[in-house]
Amino acid sequence: MNLAAEELKKQREIYFRDPHPDPRQAHSAALVLTDMAGVLAAEPFSLLALRVIYDVRCITLRNIEHRLLEVGYHLDNSLFSKLRRTVWYYAEETQQANMGCEHGNSNCTRRIFVAHYTRRAHGCRDERPRHWRHYL
Repeated sequence: MNLAAEELKKQREIYFRDPHPDPRQAHSAALVLTDMAGVLAAEPFSLLALRVIYDVRCITLRNIEHRLLEVGYHLDNSLFSKLRRTVWYYAEETQQANMGCEHGNSNCTRRIFVAHYTRRAHGCRDERPRHWRHYL
């Protein structure tokens, strides 16, 4: 299965809610997310809304939102936000599972490329049986 690079980049919106000591949660959350591995961009488009672009091979929306909750941000928990979030979580976890990633596995990307490399025809294989390889 060969996925295009655009299918692996996800663009999602994260909404925050008041009251919070920081009235500009989206701006400060963008600063927190820019240093995370797998996050390509984090841009606030209002005081309480953040657009994040990330690579699904490295990180999922669930991981990003979990990190924001750990730091102390208040995410929007309206019914619509919960439904949308649940659908995105399911879709991203299914996509990772289809690529060969396991839930919580940090070396997922490396395993995908190693599996692809082993299936590819190249000249780096020793065709001799395993017990003959030790004689030379």
